[in-house]
Amino acid sequence: MTTEDLSARIRTTDPAVGLRAVGALHRLAEQVEAVHVELARREGWSWEQIGDALGVTRQSIHAKYGKGR
Repeated sequence: MTTEDLSARIRTTDPAVGLRAVGALHRLAEQVEAVHVELARREGWSWEQIGDALGVTRQSIHAKYGKGR
């Protein structure tokens, strides 16, 4: 799905189409988050710094992306 497709689906008045677009946005956000958490860890960021940047606790972000993931 292209950005234009997603943008059009977000503006739809059809709830089924709109809700599928919301799901696609959630999946995209998860992918972007995972990439940038990994980059931050490679650059030496602490779990606390990453959590602060995402507006969550260090414990929650570590639980999501830390060892044993």
